[in-house]
Amino acid sequence: MRFSFVAFFMVFCYGPVWAQTSFSVEGKIVSRRSELPITNAQIGLEGLLISTQVDDQGRFGLKVPDAGEYILTITAADYSVKRLPISIENEDIDLGALYLEEDIRVEQADNLISLSDSELLDDEVSSNSSALLRATRDVFLNRAAFDFGQAFFRVRGYDSQYGKVLLNGIDMNKFYDGRPQWNNWGGMNDVTRNQQFSNGLEASDYTFGGILGSTNIDTRPSGLRPGTRLSSSYSNRTYAGRLMATYTSRLHKNGLAYTVSGSRRWAKEGYIDGTLYDAFSLFGAVEYQFDQHHSIALTALWASNRRGRSSAITQEVFDLGGSTYNPYWGEQDGEIRNSRERMIAEPILMFNHYFSSDKFNLNTGVAYQFGTNFRSRLGYFNTPNPDPTYYRYLPSFYINSPIGANFISANTVKEDFLKNAQIDWDRLYSANAQGQAAYVLYDDVSDDTQLSFNTTGNLSLTDGLFADFGVSYKNLESHNYARIDDLLGADYHMDIDPFSNTLNDSNGSVEKRENDAFAYNYRMTANALESFVQFRYERKKWNVFASAKYAATQYRRKGFFLNERYPDSSLGESDEITFNTYGLKSGLAYKLTGRHWLAAHGAYLVKPPVLQNVFVNPRENNSVVPDIQAETNTSLDLNYFFRLPQLTGRLTGFYTRFQNTTDVNFFFVDAGVGSDFVQEVLTGLDKLHMGTELGLEYQVSSSVKLSAVAAVGKYVYASDPNVTINFDTAGREEDLINLEGAVDLGVAKIKDYKLAQGPQQAYAIGIEYRDPKYWWVGATANYLANNYTNISTVSRTRSFYLNPETNGPFVDATEENVDKLLRQKPLDSFYLLNLVGGKSWLKKGKYISVFASINNVFDGVFRTGGYEQSRNGNFGQFKQDNLSGTPSFAPKYWYGYGRTYFLNLAYSF
Repeated sequence: MRFSFVAFFMVFCYGPVWAQTSFSVEGKIVSRRSELPITNAQIGLEGLLISTQVDDQGRFGLKVPDAGEYILTITAADYSVKRLPISIENEDIDLGALYLEEDIRVEQADNLISLSDSELLDDEVSSNSSALLRATRDVFLNRAAFDFGQAFFRVRGYDSQYGKVLLNGIDMNKFYDGRPQWNNWGGMNDVTRNQQFSNGLEASDYTFGGILGSTNIDTRPSGLRPGTRLSSSYSNRTYAGRLMATYTSRLHKNGLAYTVSGSRRWAKEGYIDGTLYDAFSLFGAVEYQFDQHHSIALTALWASNRRGRSSAITQEVFDLGGSTYNPYWGEQDGEIRNSRERMIAEPILMFNHYFSSDKFNLNTGVAYQFGTNFRSRLGYFNTPNPDPTYYRYLPSFYINSPIGANFISANTVKEDFLKNAQIDWDRLYSANAQGQAAYVLYDDVSDDTQLSFNTTGNLSLTDGLFADFGVSYKNLESHNYARIDDLLGADYHMDIDPFSNTLNDSNGSVEKRENDAFAYNYRMTANALESFVQFRYERKKWNVFASAKYAATQYRRKGFFLNERYPDSSLGESDEITFNTYGLKSGLAYKLTGRHWLAAHGAYLVKPPVLQNVFVNPRENNSVVPDIQAETNTSLDLNYFFRLPQLTGRLTGFYTRFQNTTDVNFFFVDAGVGSDFVQEVLTGLDKLHMGTELGLEYQVSSSVKLSAVAAVGKYVYASDPNVTINFDTAGREEDLINLEGAVDLGVAKIKDYKLAQGPQQAYAIGIEYRDPKYWWVGATANYLANNYTNISTVSRTRSFYLNPETNGPFVDATEENVDKLLRQKPLDSFYLLNLVGGKSWLKKGKYISVFASINNVFDGVFRTGGYEQSRNGNFGQFKQDNLSGTPSFAPKYWYGYGRTYFLNLAYSF
């Protein structure tokens, strides 16, 4: 594989460039409704990488390499795509005025943002990629975002860390988990509409990209529609109401343009019980064009978001409380108080310089981001667990008792749960009345500062040969600590680990008070220098590209607490962990005719592990995952595109293998090797993703359009990884535990188990009616299947067979019996019907639009995902717990929203 890429680069970069004659296609892009020039339009040829933009009068000139039949594609933000067949013989052509229809579905993008908000309620579901697909015109990806997204469908099963998001050319993916933090520009829908999207392994002008694709969000005022826009929304999803106002000036004769925008979103309680929502955002950008070649832009954005989180629940809890039940909250003084809130406020300041000419474009930018990201939770110390769904408070605990089922006690706790299903805040205050805190409400805080630099250039070498290149640098300083938010009536908290009775901060005071750091306190430093180069070559019948990148990434931890459990590795700086990685990718497109073409892409990427998977237990020590390696990704896809007069579509087959993946997880385990809160480290983990995508769109008439899409995937574990668990109570006397508290459990037999990456099959058919009087309605019927919970790897190791009382295997723990207990079953398949519609009016230059949507019309209940608990770490416990059919440590599930609505009213002038 590597040799073939190198050989291809040598042939491509140094091979001869054939002379060719080019032709010019000219025209002017105009709005049909207002008859004004459209100044942010992009013009290209389908099947080729040739494209250009219009000038400030809406005019364009496109160079075409050879005579022949082509399809000219015109795209512009807030307008429907226009495809125009053209025939070039032996002379230049002028198409005159080309009219675009306003896309009256533009408000649907706001609906998508409302859906994407729900992904941020918990880390387990925040890896969805729906928001990444907002800018695409592809019918399959559109369905994946707007319809499948509510079921947390992931395109090709990929985590969102494999998609690259840029803001004005600067990388926005986080060091910690590799994912873009959508909240950083949440509520700024009006100013983030101008996006350039590259699907999968396609070439991008802005970045090497990821296997999921790349999106560049361009917020320059000159690319936004001038004027004022006011909008309001009403919904029953994550927020109940939203107000937004945006003003963009015209580009003045002195070269100055600016944009200001602000929004407010709120909900006392979202669709899930107890999930408050409180957010605002502010945006400002000033652009100055010195001349037709040089311009600068200064951008500032601040999005603050506070929300109540929700929990996955077992089937038993679902039967008692329903799909919207959330154990994290309770009433205090008649008000909802959620113990698990998340607050993100990370402002960004950005400066860009742009140079553009006929042959060369250059974008250079620097960004500074700072702010806080924290999650609150209830801590309890040598006192009963305050969680109403704690297993000892549920009926199954008494039914599954080793001494026999007690149905009277089970019924008693069931009745008590139905009466008192939420956190009792008053009881927590009473327990703290003696002065020392038994319960503490605290925040897991990350105070980050990040400096980023990027420069990207696009060069036209000859007719048909182009080069793109870029260099970027990011530096992160992340201060992480636990902060006491509320002592709940107590005077102080004793900062002692309850499992081992050891000090968390040996050099500090044992008594901690409100706003003090406790439990852990450390800083993470991360640096990344990355460069890429890309060559594109275009001919009449085919085009090809090849690109390469190199990256150097460094991580380091510095502990500020001397932890008594780790006296030698908790305080001070760790060694620097360095990864030198690279990536190669290439693509070839061949035009069968003017309406049919094939495209193939391949990539071999070596990717550094994300920061959260490098250190075993960064909260307490400097230990690094032993023999940690960079991850490798091998990815291929083959595509068939067709553009007929009425039918358009795409058929894709893909194959991706992830190798040498590292994964670090945290949970409480009760296994043959001990009981404790542990860190689980998986190394040598491979994953396989393969499948097909189909998207069809049929224009029945000028008013009626039909669509059909399908995704059929197979996402499985492709290796048996090694599993190590690390006990917090390090240094104990057990023979199996080393001085760092680590136990090597050997391999986990998980090869060919299904990955928990969302539905692996998804189908949709849709119909849309668009009336000449500017109103439209649409309906989509969706079917999603083959969704799986995340498995417990500890339960698939040899330790699962060990009886902790004898240190030998359970007598009846045969392969057959274990396989029967641990057999993986898919979640239930489900149907969703979604309705959308809108209407717009243009009166004396004033534009009014209404958009409405109803998702899950029949109010179906469905699981979007979940995970197996690892508490039952051995065969005997697992078997005993499952005898009744209602295990105490059953898998936990997230549930999708039932019937929801979204209504948006916008006024522009």
